[in-house]
Amino acid sequence: MDAHFLGIAELTEVPSVAVVVDVMRAFTVAAWAFAQGAEKIVLAESLDDALALKARHPDWAALKDGPPAPGFEMVNSPGLLRSTDLGGRTVVQKTTAGTVGALAVKEASLVLCAGFVVAEATARLLRARECDSVTFVVTGEDGRAEEDLACAEYIAGRADGGGADAAGFLRRAADSRAAAELTEGVRQGVHPDDVALCLELDRFPFAMVAGLEESLMVLRPWTV
Repeated sequence: MDAHFLGIAELTEVPSVAVVVDVMRAFTVAAWAFAQGAEKIVLAESLDDALALKARHPDWAALKDGPPAPGFEMVNSPGLLRSTDLGGRTVVQKTTAGTVGALAVKEASLVLCAGFVVAEATARLLRARECDSVTFVVTGEDGRAEEDLACAEYIAGRADGGGADAAGFLRRAADSRAAAELTEGVRQGVHPDDVALCLELDRFPFAMVAGLEESLMVLRPWTV
């Protein structure tokens, strides 16, 4: 498999297959939302768009980065989300990097959103689709986020049939700037367990596939 690792700003053309990686925390949160019963996740372009979608669909639940805010029931924290019952609901998600990366490749023929918690399922889907060329979108820190790059490289190795040892990749993520900021309280809307939850390898058995549905970018779980 021919793997390319690019930041969002480096996407000069639409890839055929894209894996958008946001370990800390957008797509760890998305996986937890599905585990808590969410039917689908709509990836919003902006906070205003998220609120507008919720205004049109009052039964939907909105989620954002940072501290709580009016109109948003949840924040982008797996530790805070894991006790929330989302059975059958639609979640609207807007984050700083993850959702932006997914929307940047919305025209790709296959878009997967990933973190360590769904790494093997993501690799398995890539293998099942026999993807020859995959663009991994490293969303954090303008494409330099070590936790996202480590996860992307691990998934690429697994998708290529390699028996990559996860320990080194997880260690890189644990030592990343994002992990330090979450641990030290630099970011808001954080639970003390967030870093550990983001580093739980293969916590969930599904991949997450995003696609356009009536002009909205919608994320759904996909069991291979």
